Amino acid sequence: MDKQMDFVLRTIEERGVKFVRLWFTDVIGTLKSVSIAPAEVEGAFSEGIGFDGSAIEGLTRSHESDLLAHPEPSTFQVLPWRGTIDPAAGMFCEIRTPDGQPAVSDPRNVLKRSLENAADAGFSFYIHPEIEFYLLKSRQFGQEGPVPVDSAGYFDNVPGGTAHDFRRSAVRMLEDLGISVEYSHHEGGPGQNEIDLRYADALTMADNIMTFRTVVKEVAIEQGVHATFMPKPFADQPGSGMHTHMSLFEGDGNAFYEEGAEYQLSQVGRQFVAGLLTHAREIAGVTNQFTNSYKRLWGGDEAPSYVTWGHTNRSALVRVPRYKPGKGSSARIEHRGIDSAANPYLAYALMLAAGLKGIQEGYELPAEAADNVWALNERERRALGYKALPTSLDESVAAMEDSELVAETLGETVFSYVLANKREEFQRYRHQITPFELNTQMNIV
Repeated sequence: MDKQMDFVLRTIEERGVKFVRLWFTDVIGTLKSVSIAPAEVEGAFSEGIGFDGSAIEGLTRSHESDLLAHPEPSTFQVLPWRGTIDPAAGMFCEIRTPDGQPAVSDPRNVLKRSLENAADAGFSFYIHPEIEFYLLKSRQFGQEGPVPVDSAGYFDNVPGGTAHDFRRSAVRMLEDLGISVEYSHHEGGPGQNEIDLRYADALTMADNIMTFRTVVKEVAIEQGVHATFMPKPFADQPGSGMHTHMSLFEGDGNAFYEEGAEYQLSQVGRQFVAGLLTHAREIAGVTNQFTNSYKRLWGGDEAPSYVTWGHTNRSALVRVPRYKPGKGSSARIEHRGIDSAANPYLAYALMLAAGLKGIQEGYELPAEAADNVWALNERERRALGYKALPTSLDESVAAMEDSELVAETLGETVFSYVLANKREEFQRYRHQITPFELNTQMNIV
């Protein structure tokens, strides 16, 4: 038996684990779970656990519905929020067909394929996300809408406050799960918080993000509040992004680092950024997958609205952070467009694919945006060649449906489902009569 499998079985016995949750996501990024008894785990490793894939959003069609969830022992973790009464553990799964092939519709498998393409080119891909979210007093909203748990702002210290206690409990729980946290602090909006996870390879990080969201939700319930990763829950407050720092490594060397280059950014790094910019509009339907995502991108504050890059420019879509002298391994680029509601498996697969395309095709990096892009007028932005990101989900879908890069990266099944799902969402959104329309038009027309 594999050493990792043996470790899982021994830990289950030694810790008295009563339930083992097998985790995977649908195409939108909703975490799915099935619990099995400890006695079934060894069989799950060898044979998988069967389920009806047609009942899960986007996983398969009804006439080919049988799928198997195969737990990956390297992702095993005892779930600390379950306590000592009937302890539970969890593992992420690879979804396979009955003949043992990876399911083409499994989002985790989509990311694996992108990582294999990177490996074929000699690269490994590392991620460090800054994850923002809001804490609300209740999940039930009255006429006044959602109510944040506090009125604090950026980096505010609120001793004894809900957010302070929340972050302390959440960080401790994440560390118990082996997920390293780099920073945590109050963000700019009332009730808004940010927790930054330490660098990891992209697949591990995508798993960690899914676990992170579960931890945040569980701690919120425990403390009598509600946590949301909705991109823009308040019209007059900042949205919640998931700024993502990325690096490519060739062996032990950071492929983005070149001593003496501008910003110490190598040619590979410049081409990767050029790829992200070239394909930014095409992949926005996944990095910003909901109608509400575009309220964040076009709602002001620090969300990027235009396809630009810069060094210390926080209005740019892609930023090249300051170089730390003597730390070439820390060279990285930051994508500021992706929001906290994205499916990390699909979003990171596309971001990687876009960057690799830039390297493979030798894309030229356009001129840096040195000015505050938001402060420019439309004529100035046009003259500088700054293209706008999509202003709506409908515009994103239109850009995505003609994209060979998105179709090839996601695969036909996932690509078709994402397009259909997003079209349906926008149709439902467009049919709504909003309070804005009623308040501004009911009595004047």
